[in-house]
Amino acid sequence: MDRDARELARLGYAQELLRRLGGFSSFAIGFSVISVLTGVTSTFGDALGAGGPAGLALGWPLVSVGTLLVALAMAELASAFPTAGALYHWAALLGGSRWGWATAMLNLAGQVAIVAAIDLACAQALAQVLHVSDRGAYALFAAVLVAHGALNATSVRLVAWLNDASATVHLVGVVALAGMLLVWGRAHGAGWLLETGHGTRAAGGYAIGFVQSLVLGVWTFTGFDAAAHVSEETQDPRRRAPMGIVSSVGVSAVAGYALVAALVLAVRDLGATAGAPDAALVVLGGALGARAGRFALGLAVLAMWFAGLSSVTSASRMLFAFARDGGLPGAALLRRVDDRTRTPVNATAAVVLAAMALVGTVARASATVFLAVAALATVALYASYALPIALGAAARVRGRWTRPGPWSLGRLGVPLACAAVAWTAGVFVVCALANPLSVGLFAGLLVALAALWALVVRRRFMGPKVDLAHFQQAE
Repeated sequence: MDRDARELARLGYAQELLRRLGGFSSFAIGFSVISVLTGVTSTFGDALGAGGPAGLALGWPLVSVGTLLVALAMAELASAFPTAGALYHWAALLGGSRWGWATAMLNLAGQVAIVAAIDLACAQALAQVLHVSDRGAYALFAAVLVAHGALNATSVRLVAWLNDASATVHLVGVVALAGMLLVWGRAHGAGWLLETGHGTRAAGGYAIGFVQSLVLGVWTFTGFDAAAHVSEETQDPRRRAPMGIVSSVGVSAVAGYALVAALVLAVRDLGATAGAPDAALVVLGGALGARAGRFALGLAVLAMWFAGLSSVTSASRMLFAFARDGGLPGAALLRRVDDRTRTPVNATAAVVLAAMALVGTVARASATVFLAVAALATVALYASYALPIALGAAARVRGRWTRPGPWSLGRLGVPLACAAVAWTAGVFVVCALANPLSVGLFAGLLVALAALWALVVRRRFMGPKVDLAHFQQAE
């Protein structure tokens, strides 16, 4: 066995998936799921309406720093435990099977929700291009989702190539749009970025509006755990997976701020733009003309399509890894890897069907389906990020985790982990203000998971094949 397969064997698993991804591909999948173009274009109007220009210009750097804390803490765990379904294994090894199961279920819920949110945003934008009705947009959503599932089930190499292309499209697209806006479309000087005099929030003052406006960055910076979930398909994952996590957040922070600032400076009519569902595209069209607006819309659709493809990849690997340890009903089917493509075909199909069911369910309860699903994705994902990070800090303080990977934070590991967990609490507040329905959905999810664990899973689920003590002793 090669070195990567030996590392995986220490964790109790054989090499089943095709290990073909390099360092750039590890970065590209996280960068694609974050998808600056998707996040900014889909929530720009809501954030601008809540906090005005300053809410975006000051909020984006704040969210970037908070997210980087989470990324650094996650990167250290990814280096130590390089497996598919990464967060589940981290929590289970560091805190026991109960915490591993809870983390896995929260991450799966978030992964399915982010697949649904991204592909729904893509379908709605595509419906604008094709002048299709709202009902037609849901048909487009199903078509996009099925296409992403089929591609992920067909070839690891093809998906890796598309993810690499996606990173290029995102970078070039963001730079091109920000450059055109700053050169030809700017309507204000730099001082406009600190304007706080406008907000559509009726009560609570500007402070609450500012916090609510952070939804732009918080929703955008999700899914960067994708680089960890494809660890079993990445060459030298103990170094490349953590670099993929941190670099995807860092590059997104810089590129995203350029686009956000350029859009804010190009706003002509603040009152008409704030709160508009397609505010970013309205600003682009008004600043650069109808042709540029169509170009921006097409670029946004392409970026969303790529982001959806990457998110299905991440979710299916998480589901496969959890099923491999018997964490779900039908685990024998979900963990099956196709002999020819060496992809988890059944897990991929299950992710597609679950995302369709989620959108169909939420559509009956809310008129703002996208925001509700996006907020649920953010809350569930950050909860699944916080649990293994907190467990890792506790295990280190107690002397249980003594062998970090080659990518280590050293003495800074525990304080950074505590800061990362604190940031996730702030994320919950932002999502609750942005869409109160997400609180109800998340609370219902927690109740359902607690009942499922107590009544069904507790006596059956054993967790990973190797515990932390044996893993650290293995050579």
